[in-house]
Amino acid sequence: MQKLTNKEEEIMQILWKLKKAFVKDILEEITEDKPHYNTLSTIVRNLEEKGYVTYKAYGKTHQYFPIVSIEEYRKKFMNTAIENYFNSSYKSLVSFFAEEEKISADDLREILAIIEKKK
Repeated sequence: MQKLTNKEEEIMQILWKLKKAFVKDILEEITEDKPHYNTLSTIVRNLEEKGYVTYKAYGKTHQYFPIVSIEEYRKKFMNTAIENYFNSSYKSLVSFFAEEEKISADDLREILAIIEKKK
């Protein structure tokens, strides 16, 4: 699975949300820094070349849909991020969020309950 650029990831988020879309549909969903239609079309074709989307042709126009699920991408992205930024340590990851005050003690208790439940 090839790494996506920030813009490609933004487009994939839209496709995962819409399930299937024409380029014009994707363009309508972009709220900031709207690319030109042709630029967006090129980005979507790059996603196709990378194996993230495919399409159904309707004459000269194409309706695109994801073939990599958000779950598959999330798993790959998270594993890579944890390896690269936390030395493959989930403890370091959770500690980072606790120190940044992005996770509460209640959240941690809920996580512990989930872990205990799986035992």
